[in-house]
Amino acid sequence: MIISSATDYREAARRKLPPFLFHYLDGGAGTETTLRANVDDLQRVALRQRVLKGSEQLDLSTEWFGTPHRLPVALAPIGLAGMYARRGEVQAARVAAERGIPFIQSTVSVCALKEVAGRCDQPIWCQLYVLKDRGFMRDYLQRARALGIRTLVFTVDMPVPGARYRDAHSGMSGRNGPLRRVVQAMLHPRWALDVGLLGRPHDLGNISAYRGNPTGLADYIGWLGANFDPGIDWADLQWIRDEWEGPMVIKGILDADDARDARAFGADGIVVSNHGGRQLDGALSTARALPAIAAAIKGDMTIFADGGVRTGLDVVRMLALGADGVLLGRAFIYALAVAGGAGVRNMLDIFEKDIRTSMVLTGVKSVREIGPEILAARPSD
Repeated sequence: MIISSATDYREAARRKLPPFLFHYLDGGAGTETTLRANVDDLQRVALRQRVLKGSEQLDLSTEWFGTPHRLPVALAPIGLAGMYARRGEVQAARVAAERGIPFIQSTVSVCALKEVAGRCDQPIWCQLYVLKDRGFMRDYLQRARALGIRTLVFTVDMPVPGARYRDAHSGMSGRNGPLRRVVQAMLHPRWALDVGLLGRPHDLGNISAYRGNPTGLADYIGWLGANFDPGIDWADLQWIRDEWEGPMVIKGILDADDARDARAFGADGIVVSNHGGRQLDGALSTARALPAIAAAIKGDMTIFADGGVRTGLDVVRMLALGADGVLLGRAFIYALAVAGGAGVRNMLDIFEKDIRTSMVLTGVKSVREIGPEILAARPSD
């Protein structure tokens, strides 16, 4: 199969992965209206094509929180990434370090923070959910600090789990889930050997480090479900802002008023995100939410965005809509599932080439020049 885009990697991942893993990654909440809108609305963002602008020398670098990065993208926190390739978080983090971009490790990763940070040539970022178990949260933050991690991405849009219908059909959850997952693994021998056998332990490393005993996939949904905290508000999180001395990014903002609240809270940045369409089905797509949020807080905080990004052109679109950086989620996991670190490396090469082409054709020489000025039209309200 010829690979030339994230769409190609998606199809290759669909063939290789057991269905429960592919659909857990690929699916969204409810009827997946927001999941589709993330892609469709972003692709409708039209850019001004310019000519004869002398854009031969391009600067794709950027700086976040005082640290320079070679590209305006980061690898987003994806739960269970280590189930998609052998020690998947380690492989992805190494490629991110090689390419000079951040890797953000999920709370619910297979590989623990210590394993990933210890095998990576640059500091990683870490992600944390709002959980009822404050002891786990404090322990996680302490472990992160001890490993030299400075940047915390704090996810706030999961007070309850979204209604993810695909998971019940695929075997990730629902009746006879464990048996169905075993049968699916047997029917996908490439994955079964690479990850199922050689990628052990299949453990939620950060949770196990806290609990002192293995926490496997069978415990994953139950542990998270028992720890969601729908009653929390900004005041309940002040202890985290007080304890965390490095940059803090609030992930899961879709409304300008919430962005202002994040600014008042003392966050250093936000991620405009609807959790990849996996929470409130019918919520705004990121492309539609981003301009109003940028109008409210641009310049006061670093603005990241995710959702529906499948090409380097999509990265440029997000920057034009007001983002300072873009998180790549499904796109890099599809590639990781197909070819491990080599797949992620190739996917980033494809994205970089797309970004360069888009910059030349819109007449900008630097990522810092990308803004509303290159928009021909915005998503209609």
